[in-house]
Amino acid sequence: MTSMQLTTHIYDEVMELENILRNGNISTVYQPIISLVNGEVIGFEALSRGPENSPLRNPDDLFTAAELHNRTWDMELLCRVKAIERAAELPKDKFLFINVDPHIFKDEKFKKGFTKEFLEQHDMSPESIIFEITEKTCIEDYKSFRTALNNYIDQGYKIAIDDTGSGYSGLKMLTETKPHYVKIDMDLIRNINEDTFKQALLECFVKLSEVTNMKLIAEGIETEKELATLINLGVYAGQGYFISRPAATFLDTPDHVKNIILKQVKIKNNSSASPVSNYIGAIARTDKSFDIYTPCREIKEYFNTDDITGACVVTNDFPVGLVMKQDLDSMLATQFGVAVFTKRPVSLVMNTNPMIVDYFTPVSEVSRLAMQRETENIYDYIIVTKNTKYYGVVTIRSLLNYTSMLECNYARQLNPLTELPGNSMIQSNIIDLITTGDKCCLLYLDLDNFKVYNDTYGFENGDKMLKYTAQLIQSETKAQLPHSSFVGHIGGDDFVCIIHSSLIDCEKLCKAIIEKFDAEILNFFNEQDRSNKYIMGMDRQGKGHTFGLTSLSIAGFHGSLGGFSNAEEVGLFMANIKKEAKNIKRSCCIIKNIDQPGRYS
Repeated sequence: MTSMQLTTHIYDEVMELENILRNGNISTVYQPIISLVNGEVIGFEALSRGPENSPLRNPDDLFTAAELHNRTWDMELLCRVKAIERAAELPKDKFLFINVDPHIFKDEKFKKGFTKEFLEQHDMSPESIIFEITEKTCIEDYKSFRTALNNYIDQGYKIAIDDTGSGYSGLKMLTETKPHYVKIDMDLIRNINEDTFKQALLECFVKLSEVTNMKLIAEGIETEKELATLINLGVYAGQGYFISRPAATFLDTPDHVKNIILKQVKIKNNSSASPVSNYIGAIARTDKSFDIYTPCREIKEYFNTDDITGACVVTNDFPVGLVMKQDLDSMLATQFGVAVFTKRPVSLVMNTNPMIVDYFTPVSEVSRLAMQRETENIYDYIIVTKNTKYYGVVTIRSLLNYTSMLECNYARQLNPLTELPGNSMIQSNIIDLITTGDKCCLLYLDLDNFKVYNDTYGFENGDKMLKYTAQLIQSETKAQLPHSSFVGHIGGDDFVCIIHSSLIDCEKLCKAIIEKFDAEILNFFNEQDRSNKYIMGMDRQGKGHTFGLTSLSIAGFHGSLGGFSNAEEVGLFMANIKKEAKNIKRSCCIIKNIDQPGRYS
């Protein structure tokens, strides 16, 4: 490009930029951010676009031009105003995520742009707005930046750190800002289903978010496998083209995406074989909540008249704090405590970082997180939200009682020898698969010549062989398919696996189980039998006979169970495949693809 061409280009770019700013020619689109627990929309990110057919249509080009020509502030202001003007149609229980350059938080013009009066004109409140601060921008003075942030947080705004994992500051940004939301950059999400290093890194973020009450949002989800992996890792929410592309209106989660999420969450909960997979919302108590301006005197009276020792503090139904009776009593018991705090708002004494969980969080997960809290907070109430708003509270007493009850019920359903889920849980899983019609691989694993081993070596050694087989099946299954498998023990030497994965993955798993079984089962035989490769025993007619060493037959089918009426039909169908496998006098695997009649693996 010649100097003349460059000058012309710059002039045209400046004129286009000025025209956009002068006429307010910016369009706003909204991309949904959805819960990876239930598929519901929790909010929308506002994204700006230049005019159609403009060289500055692309947002990267638009903001690059604004920065180059010192009009960043004006461009950001225009984009924010446009986003809020359109957000009058935003459902009241959803958040609006607005991108903000961290350098403008201290600017007086920015403060004026987010007064309550301005928001009220568009029927919005600070509690519905989340400022997204990009991590790609370097912050030199965190102290003054944090002071500026607190000014907005105190008004009810929430903070999200954008592009986490791609910028200058990394963990320092998280440490200094303590955001409400952390958005994981799409570079860490891309192909995460194939990258164990990325999975391990995200697991660290998940654990950090659990301890700090931050919510993780995965950006740039583009495939179903990425989505499934993020659900299995415990990420709170996500956005991306696979879920929904940005649109000019506020779209709900597509049904097919919500169904994928609900199915994967169910698989995750079932495959964990957890004694407690019920949702915490089922035991939440819908106690009264209090506004942040409620005087401490009123809270004290509330505690004195009811058998209640805690209260959730909210702003526009969004939980912002928790006050426990013992903490309030301690505050009032100090010198001048009654005089100072009785008429003052509860916001002065509340815990601003209580444990808050979603209605659909499994009880087992809540129990684990509750016990990880600081010692002084162990007995604090747990706040439960539904669609991000206050729903109720759970006391530690009710959590422990419910957990103990479920653990007892669960223990009764385990096989006493192998401690694997027994018949009732196996039946329940199969019935669920029939009801939903979900595609899976159902495997029936059976020991060959186990009875003669029991008769020859004794029941105690027979039990050891069964326990070994159970451990082998479970360890190999969990190693290869940790988030999409269920292992059960029907009884005797019969086991069941339910695998939510491809036929190729299931065949690979069966091969690994058989190879390891055939190599290690020899340890259960004496030297002579190992050398002979058979044992002597009695057949069913009481006659002496030679029997091969114990082997493992695996029979199964891959496809949807939707065509079966009940679990008994599934069992009868499986019996024919099992008979075919048992006719092979060695360890073997036969899997029938029932979606392609006549094809066997």
